[in-house]
Amino acid sequence: MNLHVVILAAGQGTRMRSALPKVLHPVAGKPMLEHVIDSARALAPAGIHVVIGHGAEKVRETLDAADLNWVLQSEQLGTGHAVAQALPHVNDADQVLVLYGDVPLLTVETLKSLIEQTPVDSLGMLTVLLGDPTGYGRILRNAEGQVQAIVEQKDASPEQLQIREGNTGIMLLPGSRIQAWLTGLSNNNAQGEYYLTDVVELAVSQAVEVSVVQASDELEVMGANNRQQLSVLERAWQAREAERLMVQGASLADPARLDVRGVVSIGRDIRIDVNVVLEGRVVIEDDVTIEAHCVIRDSVIKAGSVIKAFSHLEGAEVGENCDVGPYARLRPGTVLQRKAKVGNFVETKKTVVGAGSKINHLSYVGDAEVGEGANIGAGTITCNYDGVNKFVTRIGDGAFIGSNTALVAPVSVGRMATTAAGSTITQDVPEATLGVGRARQRNVEGWKRPVKQPKD
Repeated sequence: MNLHVVILAAGQGTRMRSALPKVLHPVAGKPMLEHVIDSARALAPAGIHVVIGHGAEKVRETLDAADLNWVLQSEQLGTGHAVAQALPHVNDADQVLVLYGDVPLLTVETLKSLIEQTPVDSLGMLTVLLGDPTGYGRILRNAEGQVQAIVEQKDASPEQLQIREGNTGIMLLPGSRIQAWLTGLSNNNAQGEYYLTDVVELAVSQAVEVSVVQASDELEVMGANNRQQLSVLERAWQAREAERLMVQGASLADPARLDVRGVVSIGRDIRIDVNVVLEGRVVIEDDVTIEAHCVIRDSVIKAGSVIKAFSHLEGAEVGENCDVGPYARLRPGTVLQRKAKVGNFVETKKTVVGAGSKINHLSYVGDAEVGEGANIGAGTITCNYDGVNKFVTRIGDGAFIGSNTALVAPVSVGRMATTAAGSTITQDVPEATLGVGRARQRNVEGWKRPVKQPKD
């Protein structure tokens, strides 16, 4: 028996009022459909078939991958019709799991439970108990509690509308029966569509066992049809991530004011203040403090380091016991070695800063190699770009770069060398040497300041 996953992603999403296909609207920084695909991949299925329709080209272009089979539903005639488009890729011995591209919070654990509790030749379905079931299809059971059918909201009687157990649409179907079931569907309903949910009644009529698993809560199976619902899913995802990080050893000043938009790995005794955004792949080791309003993307922060308020890190590696910020910007390729310091209003890019070195404030250091124990004064700039090519600046161990120095690359400042404040350095400065590159000061005696002329 092989598992095939069919993801329904053909809907237009008119209530989003957007040119972007509904399933591409992001939750936690990535499209809803990508969340669903990731969950499907975690099940290691024999095939993942994504049924697309509205905005098909854009959806495929955004998420195309070798392990995805894209299936076009040229006419949107209902969920049953959508699943039928993928049937040429399914064998009788397979099981077919049907998922939805706008349900991003569904957990792998819930899906595994549905698979484990559904015999190979049975129909499995995921339901949910709802506080307000409006809009959901209702689960109809007999006196013994066995599922008999699903009735859609628009087709339900007043009594059926009182039922709180709702249909999520997520089903596990036996390949040996799915073709006959879908062929037997009727569109004689208020919507004029072929409902996948009608296979439940067909299964019952053929004495096929129906296995039911209930979702943990409403949010896990909630879809987004408008931007209000999208925002609910976003906050639910963030609450889940905040909970995970706290369980693993992070203290959050306010769990509601942390945003995770990627994969975050942490150590113990992490302290994160409010309004921090973690994006991409972020690794935070033990005893790290991240102050308020920081954005950290695709970066590693090693043990004992402090990232002060309003700092932005992207593609950076911060070594042990480093001090960054406030208002620092570490761009891709920045590597801070142990106990390095990058202070306020400093920008670095593609630069290695050696152990114990300091760039305390108001500097740009790009395409540079800074040795250990160096001090780079305020207003220092590595002039690394001639308009066409980038060049490297090398600063040796223990060097002292005076304030307001312009280092015109390619250039080297040797070990224990010094540059005078206000210098423009265009030639290498040898070891233990003072480099001075500035015009001689001239004082003009008797000089009169200009006076503003009276207006006519």
